[in-house]
Amino acid sequence: MNFVTKPLSAGLYFVATPIGSARDMTLRGLDILASADLIAAEDTRTARKLMEIHGVPLNGRSVVAFHDHSGEGAVARLISAMKSGKSVAYVSEAGTPLVADPGYELGCAAIKEEIAVTSAPGASAVLAALTVSGLPTDRFAFVGFLPAAKAQRRSEIAALRDVPFTLVFYESPKRIGEMLGNLRDVLGDERQAVVCRELTKKFEEVTRGSLQELATNFQGRSVKGEIVVLVGRAGAVDVADDDVGAALREAMKTMRVKDAATVVAGALGLPRRQVYQMALHMRDDE
Repeated sequence: MNFVTKPLSAGLYFVATPIGSARDMTLRGLDILASADLIAAEDTRTARKLMEIHGVPLNGRSVVAFHDHSGEGAVARLISAMKSGKSVAYVSEAGTPLVADPGYELGCAAIKEEIAVTSAPGASAVLAALTVSGLPTDRFAFVGFLPAAKAQRRSEIAALRDVPFTLVFYESPKRIGEMLGNLRDVLGDERQAVVCRELTKKFEEVTRGSLQELATNFQGRSVKGEIVVLVGRAGAVDVADDDVGAALREAMKTMRVKDAATVVAGALGLPRRQVYQMALHMRDDE
C-alpha cells in the first residue's frame, strides 16, 4: 500500500488523476481517495478501476457520478454532504478537474457556501504537452477545444492570431486534420506547431513542424486517442536581433532592465528569458 488513511476535514478536494499511465497518480491523491467520506467522479467506472489498481478500498463508501450533464440537484446533494461535515473527493476521468473537464459549478457552489476547497495537483495533458513540445513555455494560453462549426472555429482562431503566447488546444482525433488546416489557413503556413497524441501512453506520438507540414501530415489520416495541439507564438520566428536590440534600447531609457525585457518580450512575442539575457549583455557592454 502506497497511501495513508487519515481523517480529512469537511470540504471539497479536487484530485488530479493520470492521463494515461496509472503510475502517474500522486501519493497525496491516493491518500485523499483512501480517506474521503464520499467520492464524486466524472466516470465512476474509471474512478473505481483506478482505486482498484492502487489497492484503495472503498470500505462501503459511495462513488457518485458528477459530470457535465449533472444538474443543480447533483451539486446541491454534494454541497449538503459537505455542510454536514463530510469530505468529498472529486476526480475527472483523466487529468486535472476543471481543465477542460467538469467541476467548475461544484467548486463555485462550495466557495459560495464558504466550504474549504483544496487541490491535489498531478497529471495534466496541458503541462505534459508543453514539456515535450520544444515551444516557448514561459507564457502560454490554454484555449481548450475550438468550436465544432467551421466558421465559428476560424473566427476564434483569427482572434488568437496575434496573441504573443504559445497556444494550447485540445482536439478530437476525428477533427484533427480539419483543425490543422484551419490553423494553417488563418495563422500562416510557417507558424511552428506540435501535435501530441496519447501522452504518457504506450503509443505516445509527438509530431513537430510548420502548420503546413502538420496539416499535410494529418490530412485524411485516421488517428486515435487524446490529442493536444500547440502553436508557436506570433512573430517569434521573424524578429531580427537588431529589432530586439533597438526595442530594448528604447525601453531601457525609462525602465529597469527586467521591466524593459518583459515589455519587449511581450510586444515581440519572444521568450522573456531570451530577451532578458540580451538586455543584460547590452547593459554590461554599455
